[in-house]
Amino acid sequence: MSDALNIPGWRHLYSGKVRDLYASQDPADTCILVVASDRVSAFDFVLSPGIPDKGALLTTLSRWWFAQLDFPNHLAEGAIPDAVADRAMLAQSLEMLPIECVVRGYITGTGWAEYQQSGTVCGIPLPSGLENGDRLPEPLFTPAYKAPMGEHDENITFERVVELVDAERATELRDASLAIYAKAAAIAEQHGLILADTKFEFGTDASGILRLADEVLTSDSSRYWDAATWESGSTPTERMASFDKQIVRDWLASNWDKQGEPPTLPDEIVERTADRYRELIERLTA
Repeated sequence: MSDALNIPGWRHLYSGKVRDLYASQDPADTCILVVASDRVSAFDFVLSPGIPDKGALLTTLSRWWFAQLDFPNHLAEGAIPDAVADRAMLAQSLEMLPIECVVRGYITGTGWAEYQQSGTVCGIPLPSGLENGDRLPEPLFTPAYKAPMGEHDENITFERVVELVDAERATELRDASLAIYAKAAAIAEQHGLILADTKFEFGTDASGILRLADEVLTSDSSRYWDAATWESGSTPTERMASFDKQIVRDWLASNWDKQGEPPTLPDEIVERTADRYRELIERLTA
């Protein structure tokens, strides 16, 4: 799975689904080099081939969002190696919390599937009569437990978050996630975009300060829709055409039964996905 590079002065630590982490070979330097690859994942599988320039595009977007948000983050000062300058962030070493902090402002995806069955999203009761893609009465904090590599993340209750990180930290995570989502959604709206949902990851530094970490508000961690199309579209597919890897998810759902290894992505799907990533950045940063 890993296509980790040999970067002079840095030691490869770990490879996730789409990112590679490196530690400095200088013992006095505690920073972590976070390198975003072109790998793409869906349904907890890393797919082939990757999306050209995806790592650089998502790093650009994360850096842009960190600059917009008034919340402590993991970015650190220092030189980034030339070989990965366009797709790497230098980050403080944090104690990462095992919670995916998901915020949903609209109902779709797994939330819509659950709502159809039980009238709830992640166990939270919702009004009847909602349609796929509708705005929720208010954004929902629907956390998940970050499963070990190779296992599925698990939706959990707020009470379970309290058990994992204590009540004070759980409340801080929930409040921070909802506040960051609200600000980001308002910024997206100014650019004619809807931020339907997103997920945040947080860690604590040596002083115990909660910091926003990993990628933030990228096409891989969020669903963005075109606001005008969402208003005028006559079908869910039209209303919720995402600026992300939903193209990949949809193709897989139609061409794979989720048994065994996923199939190779066609060139057309790869190209369309790359175009959507680029378009989102152009829309937001124009």
